[in-house]
Amino acid sequence: MLFNDTIAYNIRYGRPDATDEEVHDAARRAQIDGFIETVPGGYQAAVGERGLKLSGGEKQRVAIARTILKGPSILVLDEATSALDSFTERAIQSALDQVARGRTTLVIAHRLSTIVGADEILVLDKGVIVERGTHGELIARGGVYAAMWNRQHDVEIAEEVLRRAAAEEGQSVDISLANAIENGAQTDEDDADGGAREQSREDEGQLANLRGL
Repeated sequence: MLFNDTIAYNIRYGRPDATDEEVHDAARRAQIDGFIETVPGGYQAAVGERGLKLSGGEKQRVAIARTILKGPSILVLDEATSALDSFTERAIQSALDQVARGRTTLVIAHRLSTIVGADEILVLDKGVIVERGTHGELIARGGVYAAMWNRQHDVEIAEEVLRRAAAEEGQSVDISLANAIENGAQTDEDDADGGAREQSREDEGQLANLRGL
């Protein structure tokens, strides 16, 4: 949740006595510093009521910066990177891993790449735990988790192919096919226009991860 105040205030809310340098470092680690530098007013720019002036991904990164700054003893991440594309998510994940080190961390996620290092993964279907184990154990079992992982992995490969093709043509592109998977949807490629469309579909289950570090 963001407050109707400045970007700096919303990040510093995690630790009110933090210095400007610490706030800026948290923003950098959350991959939001580049955006802040382009906004008129920079860290003093207002985000609006509940952050309405920011996109979903920008709001998530501000919230992640706040968490990084706070460094809580128990960390709960509920779909922390769901509004981010896979490329940005990978960049932020290392920062989240640093924050989680030495802390008990509970992660709720549909994007399975964020929890592969978990000590224990719980797979839920309609509120019932249907599988549990490490990433490797669940993949070897070939059940619900493995099916979700394989589907998401295929989508990430497609994202990377499209991103490279756009880069070769000198175009900028914002690709996030994985959002369909995160929200329990099936993604189909549209060969006619070289793009992709998202088709909503309820997924097999939701995923919770308990990491005791």
